[in-house]
Amino acid sequence: MSIRHCSAALALALGALLYGPGAGAASGPEPQPVVRQTWTALGGDLGFMWNLDLLNDYGISLKGTAQGASTDTRGFVAVQLRDQGGLSFAVTDTNFDHFTSGRLALRGGFRLNTPVGEISLVDATLQPRGNDSQMLDVVDASGRKLFYLDRLMYAIADQGRTVEVQTMDLRLHADLAKRLGKPEITDWVVAQMRMNLNVVAQDGNYIDIAQATPVWPGTVVPDVTPEQTYQADVFMLSFQAQYSRCSPSWPAAGGTCDGPNTATDGYAVFTPSSTLRNNVNNGTADVTVAGDPNGTSSALYTADVAWYRKFSGTFPPYDNDQHPNLIWNLYRIDANNRIEQIGRSGVKHAFVTTNGGCSAGPGSGGTTGTILGRSCSDTYGTGNNDSNNDLGPRSEIIPAQDLWGRCGSIFDPGCNLTSNTNGGNTNYSQRMITRESQLTAGGTYYFESWYIVRDDINIYNTMASRPVTFSYGSSWSITNGAPQLLGPVINRWVSPTTSNPNQKNVEIASSEGHTRVAVNVTDLGDGTWRYDYAVMNFDFARAVTQGTAKYSDDSDPAQRFRVIHNFGYDRFSVPLPAGVTVSSIDFNDGELDATNNWSGSAADGAVTWTAPVNPTPPANTPAVLNPLNWGTMFRFSFIANQAPIAADIDLHVAQSGSPASYAASVLAPAQPALPDLIFVDDFEL
Repeated sequence: MSIRHCSAALALALGALLYGPGAGAASGPEPQPVVRQTWTALGGDLGFMWNLDLLNDYGISLKGTAQGASTDTRGFVAVQLRDQGGLSFAVTDTNFDHFTSGRLALRGGFRLNTPVGEISLVDATLQPRGNDSQMLDVVDASGRKLFYLDRLMYAIADQGRTVEVQTMDLRLHADLAKRLGKPEITDWVVAQMRMNLNVVAQDGNYIDIAQATPVWPGTVVPDVTPEQTYQADVFMLSFQAQYSRCSPSWPAAGGTCDGPNTATDGYAVFTPSSTLRNNVNNGTADVTVAGDPNGTSSALYTADVAWYRKFSGTFPPYDNDQHPNLIWNLYRIDANNRIEQIGRSGVKHAFVTTNGGCSAGPGSGGTTGTILGRSCSDTYGTGNNDSNNDLGPRSEIIPAQDLWGRCGSIFDPGCNLTSNTNGGNTNYSQRMITRESQLTAGGTYYFESWYIVRDDINIYNTMASRPVTFSYGSSWSITNGAPQLLGPVINRWVSPTTSNPNQKNVEIASSEGHTRVAVNVTDLGDGTWRYDYAVMNFDFARAVTQGTAKYSDDSDPAQRFRVIHNFGYDRFSVPLPAGVTVSSIDFNDGELDATNNWSGSAADGAVTWTAPVNPTPPANTPAVLNPLNWGTMFRFSFIANQAPIAADIDLHVAQSGSPASYAASVLAPAQPALPDLIFVDDFEL
């Protein structure tokens, strides 16, 4: 079945009614608004993928199997929708606008056991929530609101005859949370959903997509002097983190965690819902993210961004199925202002863009869910970011180019170009996992969410961070604080523009990627200073690969693109002048596993930390355990008897090549003052 993507912004309309030939191309006129159209969908099915671990935390379980349901190849349990009623939605200016009226009824469904009795979804209905353009309430046969659906992401299939909602979040309605005696869990995502709907024809016509000519990164802007090109610069607009599940053991084997009691010191999973927005500029520098000091792009002309689902085929401009990826991290800053990264996710493979709020021309924004256009936004919901089918390891990505090694990946282990549906993931694989004891240790916590986008000119506005707090009732809960700011957490710990002489934050940038080294020096008041260095590897990797990323070369199995490894750094050194005494040499990678810690020592004029040796490395891979890889922060600390002065640190690259290491000017202990020898021995010298 051939699928043409669209999304929650749908970009739906009858092409013949929208544009004349060639309209919307980079050099053509801007599209003109069209009158609103209304389409109706009915029949099809609704797929459920419940977060059973989260439901179990609140004493909720499924009662048997769903009536009339079947399981699809992606793992969704599908319940049929009745061919009655119908759900109508409006399309304006080529974009999905809002649900207008109607209802869709399930044919069968789930029953849930809860502490307040059985809750039935059998024959429940989906109803638009007032004027909200993105929400559908799930109402039981008695008219009670149980859940609601949002973060809807669409695709059009079968020549416009089918609307595929490829993913959406099922959230607890406030009415149900109140019935359960748990109002604090209102809006929590408890399932990932999908939906197929049959479109009702209008005068024999079905939904079509009006697609203009994309303007890819590097495309020359017409009629501009001096010559300029369209550039990719995607922004993280907003994100919200949620608790997903917790296991008392690893590998996860079910059961419950005990929160602050830490008798089990369980493994807790947290997942964000993340929204991005493409740059808005089309010749002038306008604000993309209002209220943020980094919310305006330096790229005056916005390029379209390729957004193709993995294994979906070969597309321009990269001759593959290029798509952005997402990661997220968690940090803790303790009462002594020492930072550690206590959680790291795997990689979420993006697969469709919702294209909300797009601006007209140039390019194809708002007309297809496989291309992110100018000023278009896109959201990946909590349920989708918690999906086994879309999460893989960071080790498969070349981050500075956002290249995915499909061959040999968890989704194509046999390198036969065929997708392994869920990659063998469990509900804990590739998730951001944090130990319970780290959530109860006190201090200030920051959550960080990133998009990784090929050809993006500014990685720092494609990520954002915000303070969060944790609490425990019958399960963990996370509260999203303010402000959310573009940029990484390391810049909130030590600002790159700090005037504090005891702090420094500098960037190491090259064609291989970006790294930041920040240092905070604390005067301990007893003639000693504590030096805390945070090294954040954003997207640096000196990778070893096989083949080419172009799918046109795939006919030769030796040319299918494989990432052998994508290691970053394996050694960190701080200069140590003669006469300086150091103690309390420390290493922190945010994990509670001491077996892979880097070893630190003071010798040969430096304090040096070195990654442990891997006695059995894979072929063509350095013999290194726990290298400082992309998306990862390590902290290195010691106490010295000298105050700081400007000095160059050294970061050694795990993979051989040139340069062998990178340097950055930060702070290190100063040379001790020489004794005043002129007065020794009464001037006899």
